[in-house]
Amino acid sequence: IGSGKSTVAGMLAEMGAAVIDADAISRSLTAPGGRAMAAIREQFGEALVGPDGAMDRQAMRQRVFSDPQARQQLEAIIHPLVGQITQEQADAAVQAGARCLVHDVPLLVESGHRWRARVDRVLVVDCDTDTQRQRVVSRSGLSAEEIDRIIAQQASRLQRLACADLVIFNQGLTLDALRQHVQEAGRRFG
Repeated sequence: IGSGKSTVAGMLAEMGAAVIDADAISRSLTAPGGRAMAAIREQFGEALVGPDGAMDRQAMRQRVFSDPQARQQLEAIIHPLVGQITQEQADAAVQAGARCLVHDVPLLVESGHRWRARVDRVLVVDCDTDTQRQRVVSRSGLSAEEIDRIIAQQASRLQRLACADLVIFNQGLTLDALRQHVQEAGRRFG
């Protein structure tokens, strides 16, 4: 969270990569009419569904942070659907002639070896925790406590860096400087 991975994915898309965004897929699943909403409603009840029919993200965030079983239940609903849609999008991109697929996967390390087997290389966009917090506060308005809970649930920097084939250290960079690093990475990835 807050590393700049979506910005980097967008820059790779500008270079011609087909980007498959696991976060966007997950959000669509929990939006009004989303494919996961019936199962979420059945598993968690109406209390975690907003008036618009979407999952109440704030209420669900509080629930899964306080109840590890609830997190496992939510992941059991969401993850298989994300995997299915990701594969559908990848297949469609390949059929359309995409030469490079970029999977923007926020929880790649946390999901174990499942993702690693599906990709050729792992690019980690890295920054320190203070920078993460500042970026998330400025874009989302979450409290410091909420951000720290999210960061604590994610793989550590060392764990992410250990799985990387290439790292972009996205701290103190202008967008132009970041773009130069992304272009270099893009050339290496083809």
